[in-house]
Amino acid sequence: MAHNYDLVILGGGTGGYMTAIRAVQLGLKTAVVEKEALGGTCLHKGCIPTKALLKSASVFQQVKSAATFGVETSEPTFNLMQAIERKDNIVASLHEGVTHLMKTNRIDVYEGYGRILGPSIFSPIAGTISVEYDDDRENDLLIPKNVVIATGSSPAVLPSIKSDHEDILTSDDLVNLTELPASIVIVGGGVIGIEWASFLHDAGVEVTILEAQEHILPMFDQEITKQLKRSLEKKGITIVEQAKIESATKTEATKLQVQYQKKDQIHQMTADKLLLAVGRKANTYKIGLENTDIQVDQKGFISVNQDFQTEESHIYAIGDVIGGRQLAHVATYEGKKAVEHIADVTTSTLSDQEIPSCIYSNPEVAMIGFTEQEVKQKGYDYQTEKISLQAIGKAHVNGHTDGFMKIIIDTKTDDILGIHLLGEHVTELIGQASIAKYFDSSALELSEVMYPHPSVGEIFGEAAQAVQGRKIHG
Repeated sequence: MAHNYDLVILGGGTGGYMTAIRAVQLGLKTAVVEKEALGGTCLHKGCIPTKALLKSASVFQQVKSAATFGVETSEPTFNLMQAIERKDNIVASLHEGVTHLMKTNRIDVYEGYGRILGPSIFSPIAGTISVEYDDDRENDLLIPKNVVIATGSSPAVLPSIKSDHEDILTSDDLVNLTELPASIVIVGGGVIGIEWASFLHDAGVEVTILEAQEHILPMFDQEITKQLKRSLEKKGITIVEQAKIESATKTEATKLQVQYQKKDQIHQMTADKLLLAVGRKANTYKIGLENTDIQVDQKGFISVNQDFQTEESHIYAIGDVIGGRQLAHVATYEGKKAVEHIADVTTSTLSDQEIPSCIYSNPEVAMIGFTEQEVKQKGYDYQTEKISLQAIGKAHVNGHTDGFMKIIIDTKTDDILGIHLLGEHVTELIGQASIAKYFDSSALELSEVMYPHPSVGEIFGEAAQAVQGRKIHG
């Protein structure tokens, strides 16, 4: 059966369903095609479930240290199945909310596999969507004026090491663990690897991270990553940088024999499980790109212009499928901009330097703007200041004084070039920096804001005052 729409969105993840809601607000008759469950990777396999598990591990660690707050408890234990059940309940509740949003906004949802067709009797241009179902139902044909591809991404694997989803795992497998391994090797020291390392260690697992590059988290400020590395190693996580994994084979003792190369030497170790956290690949398989003029880059991501249009000007692409910052809030922003372009609505545009990035490990990391290495590379005349959480009263009250804030300022204009944070709950603070960047605040303006006392947010005022030569604490 054929159905006409102003817009059809392939993919019902965070970027997809938020784009659909914005499209309806702009008066576009909209449909979403989703082959699994609304909410996509972020809700079911990524952002939400991992943070729920990290919270459980954080509470476990807090209870273990309760005596330092004058609270006496018996020795706590970490119950993985209860943590998984709590995670599942959170996901189910949020999924119900997304489903309700689709209904209240009168967005048609097709629960099937969407494929882009080429020109046909239905349309003189590519873009008709064939929705295929697992059962005996006949395909639906959706005939849109515009299409947004929001199919997301999946865990990447290495050519020499394939995931068997039992011993060699991806992040998709870990969200449904039924038993904690005694030990695990995590291949990849990026955001995903660091977050899983933090959760698993705090839940009682022996963790080793193998990172092929010179430093873990190579896209983050090196002062932050060096301190994070020290913090993770102090906790007991083993981190091996410049380590290229060669193989992982099952031994008779049901252990994995892991072999890696570092500085031309081969090293071996054993572990119960291995996690491949080596990035994510675009979900473009069999979605019909071959029926269009849409181009993909060397890494397999869809190429788009500044308005998120592909080579087919009525077909847009957003989120993980186009690469770049593979973050849910980025996909949401890109979808909003795409449909506003479709509806010929002009709004403000954010630069890449106004996008915050977070790592929800223990301790957390948050950043916005340039790193110091980027500032140096671009030739800025700049100044940096650091304020330790040791200088913040509320950090002492909370019992978490490890960490700091680093601010980078353009000395010619006093503009904020970058803000970087390490410490407990700093992912809740970075929003202040986002607002400052959006309104092009100077260090002087940031120093003149009144911050409530006591609060961890006072660290912004302290850092900005330090730039002005008016450091109070620290």
